[in-house]
Amino acid sequence: MMKLLLLFFSFVFLSGSNKSCKQQQLPVGCYKGKLEIKALCMNYTISIQSKNFDTAMVVSNWTDENSGKIYKNVFELGSKCTFPDSLKAGDVFYFYPDTTSAQQCMICMAYYPTPPKKLSIKVLNGPCTK
Repeated sequence: MMKLLLLFFSFVFLSGSNKSCKQQQLPVGCYKGKLEIKALCMNYTISIQSKNFDTAMVVSNWTDENSGKIYKNVFELGSKCTFPDSLKAGDVFYFYPDTTSAQQCMICMAYYPTPPKKLSIKVLNGPCTK
């Protein structure tokens, strides 16, 4: 009987640990992003690196008219007042879309091209949790 219980718990333990080897899916509404362009006056372009997302939030293909570089699944940062200054171009981070924050800060008006779709986001300190 003891061997049977030991075998049962070993099976449960091993079958549960197998799940951690698979790529974990992010919680619904949480996305992995990359700061593609960090231009003057908060003209930031962000790409979504997650596989599953609402494509209506982004421009599927956009060309930066200054560099000629083509970006995929990008949007202009809408939450300019609350975006962390510590993030640099090329940094990867996690975020939730944020329609609740009021953006009331002064931003200079210098121009740098950005995608035609804008999204306000809340950047997380680490990976998304369920």
